[in-house]
Amino acid sequence: MTTEEKLQHFYAVSIESAKEEADKAISEYRASLEEDLEKHKKEKKAASENQFKIESENAAREINKALSSEHLHIKRRLSKKHQELEEKLFEEVEEMLRAFLTSPEYAGWLEDKVKRALAAAEGDQIDIYLSSGDEALAGEIQQRTGIRPLISQSSFLGGIRAVIPEKNILIDYTLLTMLETEKENFNFDGGLKHE
Repeated sequence: MTTEEKLQHFYAVSIESAKEEADKAISEYRASLEEDLEKHKKEKKAASENQFKIESENAAREINKALSSEHLHIKRRLSKKHQELEEKLFEEVEEMLRAFLTSPEYAGWLEDKVKRALAAAEGDQIDIYLSSGDEALAGEIQQRTGIRPLISQSSFLGGIRAVIPEKNILIDYTLLTMLETEKENFNFDGGLKHE
């Protein structure tokens, strides 16, 4: 082989070797870039999913906060309406009681309450009081029951109060007490059920 051929052969081998090394380096570099790209994609996807989760949780919290606020607002409105209806109802009941006070049945009702109080006294001394507004009925109650009722200094809407001093007992058949008891024990069960 001549020098020229040797040089040609050496050149060809060197070029081939350099080409193989360059292809290998490019291939390794490409693999490294693809690996970095996949790693970067995974990181971005994980970050995106995490951000989505955080945003979803924040949105859910905001929705729950708004729902809770609206629920509280509705409960307040219902409570206010309930209070208004209850007040209106008891105003109507009080009007009906005042109408009852002017009816003929009222004197009979008073007579019944006086007789119950007398029965509870079992012969002991008893003081029976009419409301100050019922002073005009004192004579009729005396005729019906045989006992002269005293007139209270205060008005208790109607009815009687009786005191049995020896037994230290107060009997309260007043319409005011009955009305107040009903107000305290009143439970509005009509309409929508709510907590």
